[in-house]
Amino acid sequence: MTHARLDRPTPQPVGRADLHVHSRYSAASGSLRFLRSRDSYSSPLDVYRTAKERGMDVVTITDHDAIDGWRELMDARPDADDVLPGEEVSCRLPDGNIQVHLGVYGITERLHAEIQPLRPNVFDVIALLRESGTFFALNHVLHFYRDQAPLERYLQLLSAVPALETRNGAMLTAHNALAERLSREWNGDAPPIARVAGSDAHTLRRVGRTWTEAPGTTASAFLASLSAGLGQPGGEHGGSMAVAADTYGVIARYSASVYGRGPRDHSGWHRAGCALFIAASIPAQFLPVVVAGIGKSRERRAVAAAIDRLAARPLNAASWPDAAAEPQS
Repeated sequence: MTHARLDRPTPQPVGRADLHVHSRYSAASGSLRFLRSRDSYSSPLDVYRTAKERGMDVVTITDHDAIDGWRELMDARPDADDVLPGEEVSCRLPDGNIQVHLGVYGITERLHAEIQPLRPNVFDVIALLRESGTFFALNHVLHFYRDQAPLERYLQLLSAVPALETRNGAMLTAHNALAERLSREWNGDAPPIARVAGSDAHTLRRVGRTWTEAPGTTASAFLASLSAGLGQPGGEHGGSMAVAADTYGVIARYSASVYGRGPRDHSGWHRAGCALFIAASIPAQFLPVVVAGIGKSRERRAVAAAIDRLAARPLNAASWPDAAAEPQS
């Protein structure tokens, strides 16, 4: 008697991707706008090369509200199957007008355009992404939360997103640990919230130092695994020195651009004024370290306060009924 052989699918090799990286196309820095400083000066090709050198199988660029980075990369490598289109979309939570960042993967030019007018209400953006079947994640969950609204209302985001960034290379270990716990426990007995991770690098120094592992070494296979909840975070956490080092890197590239080495963001009297500002600020070059330290101290307190409040009842949506309420526009 012969037995039919059942063919089993061949397991896919596990790939890695740093799912939170910025390039020179990220929006201009929000501080001291008159300087016209960018959030990053890394070229997309340099990001790609650095990520590959550090063992990333799939490469994405998630610029703030811009898709030019991955478009430039795909134009330079039209036959590549390892480039995953991405974007970090800046939105607002209506309750408290809290800034919220969503990492969007597999984004298209059409979807990018449709998102832009919806950004004032994060739930409108989420509805569009879900309708289009696009995978996305809530990034650095408590980064912008400062008690602008009741925690219960803020936590409604967890019931609306398919994935959480549970390891961000610029966030404290305690912050990332809380995000990890939220992903595991928020859905109760249901499957956990999918997890992603990335460096949040604004210079090349930290690209590929924090990553997500998932089956698949092509962009399409990797994205399918992320959507199935198979992502596993890995790599470094962050701290004040990581943030300060990125800041100094951006300052150095900004200064170079003012003096003609880099993007042509400055000319005429504006260029002369920026050069004068750089010279005058030399004695204050210790400030990025101080500002980063203050920011991380504030983050540490915010995470500790959230943990204390979450300890009052089980950490799942059923125990936080307000978090499952219909979002307010």
